[in-house]
Amino acid sequence: MADILNENVFELISNNYYDLTVSEKKIADYIIADPEHVQQAGISDLAEICGTAMATVSRFSRKLGYEGYNAMRIAIAHAVSSNSGSAEMLTGKITMDDSFDDECRKIQAADLAVINQTYELINPELYLSVVEMLLNANKVICMGQGGSVIIAMEAAHLFSTVSGKFSCVQDNHMQIITISNMDKNDVLIYFSYSGSVRDMMENFTLAKQRGVKSILFTRFPKSPGAEMADIVLQCGSSESPLQLGSIPARISQLFMLDIIFSEYCRRDYETARASRKRIAAAISEKHLE
Repeated sequence: MADILNENVFELISNNYYDLTVSEKKIADYIIADPEHVQQAGISDLAEICGTAMATVSRFSRKLGYEGYNAMRIAIAHAVSSNSGSAEMLTGKITMDDSFDDECRKIQAADLAVINQTYELINPELYLSVVEMLLNANKVICMGQGGSVIIAMEAAHLFSTVSGKFSCVQDNHMQIITISNMDKNDVLIYFSYSGSVRDMMENFTLAKQRGVKSILFTRFPKSPGAEMADIVLQCGSSESPLQLGSIPARISQLFMLDIIFSEYCRRDYETARASRKRIAAAISEKHLE
């Protein structure tokens, strides 16, 4: 059974999300969306809210490794408390009664929490494997769908300051065309919080056929996309796969990118330094005196 003091219930939900039934996913989505209310809700209350049977709630709790619903509810309370930071830090949902300072501090707490959560998920071996893969690649293409394209663009922009082999492809049709011309010496970096997007799955399928190595940034390590990728890097944040992308979710992925970029530059320091020096000189002409 899961240790409620050592296991984060939100991590357990994310790690097992794609093993849940449709009814169980409704419970998972509600817990992620409103954990404060779940702490106070009885099993019948949660079952009614989610439109499921009490037996389903019990089965969901046990599937995560808890002895029952009450044990899971205690774990939720513990996780919410652990994510709150210091006693002085305000956390939780922003309300209409909050002052502007309350609002700012709650957002600050959420952003800091997601960075800490992502840090705890870092697997050094995987990150170093990614850096090695990027260093040895002939070209690296960054992709995503919807809001994830923004992170893909940022990744390509960041790495283009130290190497000319990084680029981003945004259009869905151009993504297919680009992958069709990639080979085993190239790397595909994909950003998908949910890890479950139709266009992404089509792109991964083609990438495998072409022998292209792939890296997926996602929240859900058992998602369909994660099963297709060669390396999966898990980010923090507490959203269900169907929620719209939040700023904290993007911050978590930017934090991961920053770490990989830093190590990439350390591993090829002279090349990175020379490239940034050339770019800085060229861009200086764009600035007004």
